[in-house]
Amino acid sequence: MSGHSKWATIKRKKGATDAKKGAVFTKLVKNITIAARNGKDPDMNPALRSAMDQAKVANMPKDNVEKAILKGAGELPGVVYEEVVFEAYGPGGIAMIIECVTDNNNRTVSFVRSSLTKHGGSLGGSGSVMYMFEQKGVIRIAAEDIPNQDELELAVIDAGAEDIQVEEEGVTIITGRADLNTIVQMLEKMHITPASFGVDYITNTMLDPDESASSTLSSLIEVLEDNEDVNSVHTNANL
Repeated sequence: MSGHSKWATIKRKKGATDAKKGAVFTKLVKNITIAARNGKDPDMNPALRSAMDQAKVANMPKDNVEKAILKGAGELPGVVYEEVVFEAYGPGGIAMIIECVTDNNNRTVSFVRSSLTKHGGSLGGSGSVMYMFEQKGVIRIAAEDIPNQDELELAVIDAGAEDIQVEEEGVTIITGRADLNTIVQMLEKMHITPASFGVDYITNTMLDPDESASSTLSSLIEVLEDNEDVNSVHTNANL
């Protein structure tokens, strides 16, 4: 799968400055606003429940969450956001999917294109790399937040997890999209807080970039993910 670099992303977010934490909150507000277009009741809107749960993990103020929901539901004025997905090639021909939420598509396209070019990559056409990926629910739990790993693994398997990957940094749980919120809620009852969760693009077509390409790709991912318009970056690289 394409998740090995995600632990590095999680560590960077934990050590983020106040300014960068503000950018994280901005991204969460955008996600909640978009999700709330399909209804403001999280019990009836899994996408909204997921966005709200992620805001809770990030300790975003409740007032911010409520305002974002009302804006998305059309009950408060606000900017209009749209979701944009870019397919691209990174250094060494690595396949990339870059998910964005923006109120200015031209600005976002320009930023993504220039960032790719500066790091030896390029934008791809529609369908150029998407066929290599599949959307799955992905939950990551840091090792220090797992009280009993055997108990955790049995519980998530019973709840419908498709795969469990044990890494040095923690455990990664792969689920079907429909099962993601169910497993997150189960973890909540077990008093386990995920380091991150959401729908990721997963691939079984992995590449091992050389040292130079790997370093450049890591820098590119960091630049992209630090931008407020970029929600997440997925690749088929083993990093």
